[in-house]
Amino acid sequence: MRDFNPVVFAIGRRRKKVVGIAVFILLFLNGCAPVVKNPTPITNAGIQKTYSYTEQEYRIQVGDQLDVKFFYNSELNEQVTVRPDGRISLQLVHEIMVAGLTPSELTDLLTKKYAPELKKPEIAVIVRSFGAQKIYVDGEVTKPGMVPLMGFMTVLQAISQAGGMKDSARTSEVVIIRQGEDHNPIVARVNLDKAIDGTDMSQDITLSPFDIVFVPKTTIANVDVWVDQYVRKNLPIYLSFGYFFP
Repeated sequence: MRDFNPVVFAIGRRRKKVVGIAVFILLFLNGCAPVVKNPTPITNAGIQKTYSYTEQEYRIQVGDQLDVKFFYNSELNEQVTVRPDGRISLQLVHEIMVAGLTPSELTDLLTKKYAPELKKPEIAVIVRSFGAQKIYVDGEVTKPGMVPLMGFMTVLQAISQAGGMKDSARTSEVVIIRQGEDHNPIVARVNLDKAIDGTDMSQDITLSPFDIVFVPKTTIANVDVWVDQYVRKNLPIYLSFGYFFP
C-alpha cells in the first residue's frame, strides 16, 4: 500500500478544484454567448453612400502619374508624378497641391491658375498610372498586414489576399473602417456569411484606398485566450484533449 502524503493530497485537491472552476466558467460562458442570427446590417445612409463604388470619383494620391494636356498650348503639356508632399510642379503656375483632389477638381483649379496667362486655357487632366494604393487587413486572417489595391477589390477578395480567414474568425461581424470626407472615421459592419452563401452579396462591399478591414475573433476563440492566460499557465500538466492530471 502506497504511503499517504498529505502534501500531494492537498495539491491534488487544489488542482481538481481549479479544474472544476475552469470547466464551470467555460460552460457558463458558452451558454451565455450571444448567437448572432441577424447581425445589424448597414442601414446608415451616409455609410451606404460612402461605400458605393459607382458614385465615388477617384481622388488623386501621392505617387500617381498625371498627364496635363493643353488643347491650344501643346508646348505646356506635361507628364508629372505627385510628390510625397502631395504637390506637382508645372510651368508658369509652379507648385500646386493636388493630393485629395478629383481629376475634374484639378482641371478647374488649373483653368483658374492659367487664366491670367493664356487666352484659352482649355485643360485636361488624365491619371496615367496609380501610385501605391493599399488597404490594411488585420485580425483573424492568416497574413495580416498591407494588401495592394489594384482597381476593384471587395472585402472577401482582400481577405483572400491576406491568406484567408482563420477558424477563429467571426465572419458575421467583420468591421470596415474608412476615413470620411471630414477626416472622421466611418465604421461599418458586414456579414460575410451572407456573401459567402450568396444570400446577400451587397455585404461584400467594394473597398477604397487606405480602408482597414478587421476580422474579429469568435466568442469561443476569446474564451480560449482567457483559458490559456489564466488557467493553462497556472497548471503544470494540461493535455490537448482537455483533461488535467494531479
